[in-house]
Amino acid sequence: MNRWLAGLLLLLLMALAPGIALATVIGEPLAFETEAQRQQYETLTRELRCTVCQSETIHESNAELAADMRRRVYQMTREGMSAEAIVDFMVARYGDYVRYRPPLQANTVLLWASPFLLFGGGLLVWWQVMRQRARPDDEPHFTDQERAALERLRRGD
Repeated sequence: MNRWLAGLLLLLLMALAPGIALATVIGEPLAFETEAQRQQYETLTRELRCTVCQSETIHESNAELAADMRRRVYQMTREGMSAEAIVDFMVARYGDYVRYRPPLQANTVLLWASPFLLFGGGLLVWWQVMRQRARPDDEPHFTDQERAALERLRRGD
C-alpha cells in the first residue's frame, strides 16, 4: 500500500512541476519606487496582448516576446512614463492588435460590430427556419404512376 501511495504522490508532483516552474519564471519579483508605479505595471501587463500567443496577456504568457514586452513596460514605468505613453509606444511598435480592448476606429469597426452582426445573422436564420416549419405543407405531388399505385392499394388489388 505504501508503494502505491508513494507512486501516486510522485505522479502528482511530476504533474504539478511544470506549472510551478512556469509560475516562478513569469512572477519574478520587481522593485518599484512607488506603489503607483507597481500598480501601473500590473495594469499594463494585464491589458497588453502577447502578439505571439494572441489569446494571452503579456502577464500570462511565457513567450520570449512577452518577457521582452514585460521588461520594456517595466523600464518605461521606472523611467516615469505615463501609461498612455507606454501604450502608445507598444501600439506604434506592434499595432493596435497589442491592445486587448482596441479603440473604436475606422479600422476596428468590423471587430467591434462582428458580435452584433453574427447575432443578427443567427436571428435571421432562426426566423427563416421557424417560418418554414410553421408553413403548412402542400399536398404531395405524385406522378401518374404513383397515383395509380396508391389507388390500387386503396382498392386492395
